Amino acid sequence: MGESTRFSDAMTLRPVDGRPGEFIGNINSHWTIGPKVHGGVMVALCANGARTAYRAPGRPLAVSANFLSAPDPGAVQLVTSIRKRGRRIGLVDVELNQRERTCVHAVVTLGEAEHLAEPLLSANPVTAQMSPEPPPAVPAIGPGHPMAEINNLAHGCDIRAELVMAPHDGASPVFKLWVRPREGRVDELFALMCGDVSLPICFAVDRQGWAPTVQLTTYLRGLPADGWLRVACTTTQIGQDWFDEDHTVVDSTGRIVVQSRQLALVPGQ
Repeated sequence: MGESTRFSDAMTLRPVDGRPGEFIGNINSHWTIGPKVHGGVMVALCANGARTAYRAPGRPLAVSANFLSAPDPGAVQLVTSIRKRGRRIGLVDVELNQRERTCVHAVVTLGEAEHLAEPLLSANPVTAQMSPEPPPAVPAIGPGHPMAEINNLAHGCDIRAELVMAPHDGASPVFKLWVRPREGRVDELFALMCGDVSLPICFAVDRQGWAPTVQLTTYLRGLPADGWLRVACTTTQIGQDWFDEDHTVVDSTGRIVVQSRQLALVPGQ
């Protein structure tokens, strides 16, 4: 039997006997970019580890992750430490380790996501630019697509992507993506993963290659409805060494469900 392509299987955690707050997970090769595990998948797994360890009601409202090394597909260990149990907010530290090396250190804020009440204000940059479903002209990442060789998430996700260049100097390029799981429903962990689903925005200035994320902060703004997620990826500045990248993720109803910002290294020429 081949490796599972279900995102929910990649999020499965097994408690370690005799070690409260420690878990074992397994991220297979379908959840990688090139040979290394995808950063957004690790963010979602850390969020799940914090949520599981906390046990009280609450969802991962914010995940602030520092990437220390890039793990290979396979078994990983999550070590959690609860820092705060409050009436509205909890805080959990998470280390994602592989072979006695810490790969990710995350701080996860838990609370109740807003998803029932309408926001007082929403400057939603996505709905005016992107239709609820991908246009027929936007191809899926798959056999024959230029990103298929490196983007292994396409085994478990239906990903449609297009690049819109800046309309004038001083404006950000925009990468537009439509994403949904090939099996199962969209949930909060899948939406958190989509806060890092775009190809690096520095590709827009012909700096292509491995662009390792150093720090990524992701916010869960609401619980996603099932269906296509729309993702807009932009930047404020691409430097010679460092670039920032923002994701705004909107669900099938047009509601912002995830926002993220990361600092990453520009690939060499």
